[in-house]
Order: sequence, then structure tokens, then C-alpha cells
Amino acid sequence: MKIKEKELEETLQELKALVGQLGATLRFEKGNFNGGYCILHDSKVIVINRMANLQRKVMILSAALKELGVDKMYLSPKIREVIDEMAEIN
Repeated sequence: MKIKEKELEETLQELKALVGQLGATLRFEKGNFNGGYCILHDSKVIVINRMANLQRKVMILSAALKELGVDKMYLSPKIREVIDEMAEIN
């Protein structure tokens, strides 16, 4: 799947909205790590490296959302395709 830069930004915003619906927290931090999903003090947290490029952020967020269980949620076909494909690449 080839996504243009502007579409990547829109996709990232849509994925961010899903994080809240799943009761998780999204954090963009600086450091020497890739990012992903974890549980911290009984809270679901997705941490993404702030310095990662836009495509990498979408990939990490997609994989984390898949792990959190978006399979049973209604998602637009475009977002479902992005999550499925990007999570596999990651």
C-alpha cells in the first residue's frame, strides 16, 4: 500500500482517535527505542518515538492498535486496510 505524505498525516490522526476509544494513552517520547504497546501501572500505553518518520509512526501505532484488539470495532475500510498491512510490516 502506497500512501502519500498528506494522507499519512490524516491516517495518523484517525489512528490516534482510535487509541482513546480503546481506553489507552498515546505518548510521543524522545529516546533510543522504536515504540509499541505496553501496560504501565494497570494502564494501556502506546509509546512512539517522537523522532520517527511519519510512516514509522503509522506502522507502530497500527501494530499497537491491532494488539489492543480493533478487530471487533467498526473501522472504515481504508483504516482497517492500513492497520492490517502496516501491522504486518512492523
